[in-house]
Amino acid sequence: MRPISALSILVISVGISTFTLGQSVAGAGSSSLAASSIRSVGEPAKGVLANDYVIGADDTLAINVWKEPDLCRTVPVRPDGKITLPLIGDVQASGKTPRKLQQDIQESLTAFVAVPDVTVIVQEVKSLKFNIVGEVVKPGSYPLTESTTVLDAIALAGGLGEFAKGNSIYVLRIRSDGSPQRLPFRYKQVLKGNNLSQNGQLQAHDTVVVP
Repeated sequence: MRPISALSILVISVGISTFTLGQSVAGAGSSSLAASSIRSVGEPAKGVLANDYVIGADDTLAINVWKEPDLCRTVPVRPDGKITLPLIGDVQASGKTPRKLQQDIQESLTAFVAVPDVTVIVQEVKSLKFNIVGEVVKPGSYPLTESTTVLDAIALAGGLGEFAKGNSIYVLRIRSDGSPQRLPFRYKQVLKGNNLSQNGQLQAHDTVVVP
């Protein structure tokens, strides 16, 4: 058997030390990553909705309070625009952005929780709707949860009725100053590929009128 030289022992020792150090660094990195992942649960979620989305009646909200499971709720916004939460009772939600509602709930909880960390997530958008009235098969109010054109709206309502005046259809829209705006829609022309600009995207609270 060949004797082990001092140089070989030194190389082996350095190798072991390097391996141990690598394991320590990897372990520390994993711990940091785990801690970061856990903490992110309590941070405001970045949803698909725009930051300036305004909560409305019938929307469904998920209210989460970090490390306070008894205070977490999934609640609908009532017709009066309010939600009810433990400890603080009724809270006005309609007309606020999720971030503003989050701040308001946090302020209200400070009397009960040392450092409340609140997340508000809009789980279901039901307040964005459009109406279609007149000579269609199924007039009524429909959710505006995705891009919807005037033709889409007519299709959702089951199509035009037997006596519908296709060239007299219009979209009634209320401007920001409260004044009404009529946007004409010529059904047959649009179907032929003409005046396609009339087949625009509907906005929340638009009303499609089919005489």
